[in-house]
Amino acid sequence: MNTAVIGEDGLARCPWGLSAPEYVAYHDEEWGRPVRDDQGLYERLCLEAFQSGLSWITILRKREGFRAAFAGFDMEKVAAFGPDDVARLMADASIVRNRAKIDAAIANARAALDLGGGLTDLIWKYADPDAPVPETHADVPATTPGSKALSKELKRNGFRFVGPTTAYALMQACGLVDDHLAACHRRGAYANSTIGGG
Repeated sequence: MNTAVIGEDGLARCPWGLSAPEYVAYHDEEWGRPVRDDQGLYERLCLEAFQSGLSWITILRKREGFRAAFAGFDMEKVAAFGPDDVARLMADASIVRNRAKIDAAIANARAALDLGGGLTDLIWKYADPDAPVPETHADVPATTPGSKALSKELKRNGFRFVGPTTAYALMQACGLVDDHLAACHRRGAYANSTIGGG
């Protein structure tokens, strides 16, 4: 399944968007919809980093656990986490227990708070509304020059687990690019909408 697929409801979707009920909701309601607030972007940056090497469905199914464990992704609260919090997180089965990724989430909260213009301003400089329209899943890149530049700038500002592939996944998820396939019913649907943290 490389092109848009018709679901039981008669709507065409990107093929991954039909592979599990959680994916249908995420694909239809969130993926690709512009996120323009720092907390919302921080949450998604953390989740994309935790996803590295894992299936996205694992992260979706643990999302509420992540929100509880990381204080609703309140950057000021997470930035204040210390060794006891790290120990608590490493014992929390409701999240992905990876020490490097947990440390990165805390470091990234601190880095985000240190940004002069905020996370939204930094990330949205790399929006690419004129990206090519993918006809098939094979047309969707894993990285782009924009994601490589975003990754480089995030790293320069002290962020971790933000390689070009993770940066591009963030760009896709948060609406900096529209990678819904040409025939997908959500293609272009978010042109004038924005969501915050949830």
